[in-house]
Amino acid sequence: YRSDTKRPLAVVSKRFQVVQPEEVLEFYRDLTEYSGFELETAGVLKEGRKFWALARTGQCTTLKGKDQVNGYLLLATACDGSLATTAQFTSVRVVCNNTLQIALGDNRGAVKVPHRSEFNADAVKQQLGITVAPWNRFVTKMKDLVACPVDPDSVDGLLRRVLVYPGQAGKAPVVNEQAVRSVRALYDGGGRGAQLASSRGTAWGLLNSVTEYVDHHRRARSDDHRREAAWFGQGAQFKQRAWDELVQLTA
Repeated sequence: YRSDTKRPLAVVSKRFQVVQPEEVLEFYRDLTEYSGFELETAGVLKEGRKFWALARTGQCTTLKGKDQVNGYLLLATACDGSLATTAQFTSVRVVCNNTLQIALGDNRGAVKVPHRSEFNADAVKQQLGITVAPWNRFVTKMKDLVACPVDPDSVDGLLRRVLVYPGQAGKAPVVNEQAVRSVRALYDGGGRGAQLASSRGTAWGLLNSVTEYVDHHRRARSDDHRREAAWFGQGAQFKQRAWDELVQLTA
């Protein structure tokens, strides 16, 4: 329960290891003091059931001269069992504030600690390997996407593979046609940063059209619900599918 209002947040077993908000903030203390990280923002979701903090790592790159992308580390947890304590490298595109998880083949983009285990901040940092290696590989992939043109006639087909919801048992996935139209409009020039040289007609531009839709335009009951979905839910799945589809084009 919340200590300020005494409002109950969840019913959990005695085995459930609670991670306190203070622990999330303290996680970054030595990273900010000794590793050049800068704690930028923190907040709660679902009336305090989930809480998170986002720190800038100091890593950044500029694509085609004007398109800046910064590296961050997101730490989030939940006290209702809906999310393992998760440390996740992520990126933020400055021109539009789009977020994208940095998940690479070796899975060093994220570390998850289930609530049946005690949260050990030092062990998580060691697992993450707070180094430049994940970021450098991500930058290489971004540059590949910038250099990859996309056939305009293939865009709608790709989006229909990405923007889908699971079908009922035994049925095919359901395409979100409204989302396909919205993302296509963003890609065709309506999106923030869509006119940059890095984006026009490229796989990078199409990826950011999906991430902008998920982060800023997708229908949600509130901004909190949209953020939660964009980081941990259906929206994050849309982004990951878009990333996987578009990286394949660069192979």
